[in-house]
Amino acid sequence: MLSKRHQQILRILNEEGTVTISSLAARLDVSLETVRRDVKPLTENGSVLKIHGAVGLAGQIGEAPFERRMRENAVAKQTIARHLASTIHNGESVMLDTGTTTSFVARELTGHRRLTVVTNSSDIARTLATVNGNRVYMAGGELRSDSGAAFGNSAIDFITRFTVAHAVISAGALDAGGVMDFDLEESEFARRVLACGERKVVVSDGSKFGRRGLVSVCKFDAVSELITDRDPPEDIADALEAAGTTLTVAGGSSQKS
Repeated sequence: MLSKRHQQILRILNEEGTVTISSLAARLDVSLETVRRDVKPLTENGSVLKIHGAVGLAGQIGEAPFERRMRENAVAKQTIARHLASTIHNGESVMLDTGTTTSFVARELTGHRRLTVVTNSSDIARTLATVNGNRVYMAGGELRSDSGAAFGNSAIDFITRFTVAHAVISAGALDAGGVMDFDLEESEFARRVLACGERKVVVSDGSKFGRRGLVSVCKFDAVSELITDRDPPEDIADALEAAGTTLTVAGGSSQKS
């Protein structure tokens, strides 16, 4: 039977993937030797693998960062995606940037018919291209190894040819100043996606509230609607209201504009 600390170790690894021994010791507030001792039975029964001073779940060693992020806050992302999909109708056009939440959106759209989809994400394109008479247009360029998405001038030039009913981006960070991300090319692409939509939607789970990204994507006045899974802090809610941006809490009762 697993001890409480064994269960904590497995939970951390399930959420974060590979974690160093020193990080586990700090997180659990125990010594390095204690962590090594705790990890030993988990490695012996095959649950955990040791690699270069770190440990990871046996089935997840070597998985791409994007795949790992798909598991983080998965229930919240699915709730957000399901709500957004319910507002998109058969035959409409939608543009989606690459992101774990937008990948969940694509999965929730598999029951729709005759969609026109524009994206830079190979994951989203694969999800929607072969079902229900959809037309899928994918931006070209070199695909990144972690996310399978295309960025750069050729991708931007491609999407600016389209005007869609729903332009949807995910967010790496949100504060009262607006939407941010951590990558210059991803931020620029997301900004251009919003410019292509009649309805401009940001999807983001509540873990992004209060984070500071490296690069600004846009202020809230460039966004029609923020769909999230819980009420944001007061300063963000006030900023959304001042910008005239609709706040929708999926699965809850809050909808303010």
